[in-house]
Amino acid sequence: MYDKAKQSDLIRFATVAQGSTVIDVYPGNGDWTRVFSDAVGRQGHVYSFVPAEVAHFKNDPVGLTRALAQEAGRENVDAVSADLLALAEATPFVDVVWMHLFYHDLHTPLIQAKGATADAFNRAVHATLKSSGRYVIVDHAAAAGSGTSDAPSLHRIDPARVVEEVQAAGFVLDAQSDMLANAEDAHAIKVFDPTIKGETDRFAYRFIKP
Repeated sequence: MYDKAKQSDLIRFATVAQGSTVIDVYPGNGDWTRVFSDAVGRQGHVYSFVPAEVAHFKNDPVGLTRALAQEAGRENVDAVSADLLALAEATPFVDVVWMHLFYHDLHTPLIQAKGATADAFNRAVHATLKSSGRYVIVDHAAAAGSGTSDAPSLHRIDPARVVEEVQAAGFVLDAQSDMLANAEDAHAIKVFDPTIKGETDRFAYRFIKP
């Protein structure tokens, strides 16, 4: 997880504030769900969304998310699990869809095995956002021009490809940030390699639904 200053910067970048409604896509250990729960307050709500495509993982992501929603002070959190393409049916209209270090997985056999594609998922996000809603993506950068070729092996994706795909679903690029950039990352090794883990070159994009 990032330090407090980076967390605050990312919350502002995502335009999450008191009263916001947020979907945290694939929450992992729940760090961002907890951050957003605190940020939106009692008048807001966070939907901690575990894709059914990863629900079988050994760490029991659905169980972890349900336990998080039962923590004291998390009355504004709902644990949700459904197929990625059922996002719009599984959640209400929201202000923000947040996707942290997971977009590249849309281009892996694991996620695509049940029929999910990046194009179809982006349309599902579009359908669940309110007018002027924001779709925020943070991910590990791959080399420029590599497209999606490094997604299955290195868990990276070319930032330009993300912009192309999301705009094709009807979104407009609203803002981008280099706050997580790392010029020392050569983009050539897997993101879990000890020499780069936690320090990868990352991009942050905020798209808006017109």
